[in-house]
Amino acid sequence: MRKILLGAGLLFAGSVYGSGIEFWFVAGETLISNPGLGTNDCPTGEGITNAECAAIGAMPNDLALTDGFHFGFRGGFDSGDHLGYEIGYMYNRTNLKYNNAGGEEQGMAYHQVFFNALWHFTGQDSKVRPFATGGVGFVNYAPPGTSAAYGGGSAKLGIDYGGGVKVKLTDKWGLRFDVRQATTPKPLGLLLASGWLRETELSAGVGIFF
Repeated sequence: MRKILLGAGLLFAGSVYGSGIEFWFVAGETLISNPGLGTNDCPTGEGITNAECAAIGAMPNDLALTDGFHFGFRGGFDSGDHLGYEIGYMYNRTNLKYNNAGGEEQGMAYHQVFFNALWHFTGQDSKVRPFATGGVGFVNYAPPGTSAAYGGGSAKLGIDYGGGVKVKLTDKWGLRFDVRQATTPKPLGLLLASGWLRETELSAGVGIFF
């Protein structure tokens, strides 16, 4: 994962050489929709089907993610008066909840890297710049006892979309507010997992313009 981040950073740096650059630190709340990850009552790899697993009383939300928080950074540049691009990394902290074990919870992290295009509804010289955004990337879900830094976790490709507003306080400093939703297939490969996991991000950030 560190090699991927380094490569993305070098690509970004090369792309924006000679262009205006924005760098943002952001943080906020993460709200999880469709949080059920499946069940651990039916071991995978033993030929058990979803129907057989459900027949013994297992449920799709035996293991589920809870709402949490995130922080990270976004680096971006404009290729025109309205169109821009950015790379973002987010560290998310949540809990893995065992609904089949009395609601016990264990801390869990997941890491997001996304590549986004932005359409600003006002020009580069505007003090207030509302925008819409969409992009693709990957998420590494690291359940308790694993670490993404050492090759652990469950990696999934995903998409994200949303919008926000940037406010220039001075020529060098600004604020931004984002509302986004990222969605990926369910991680961990458990039986009875269905649909995609959806994470709504509510964030605020402070940035510097170069």
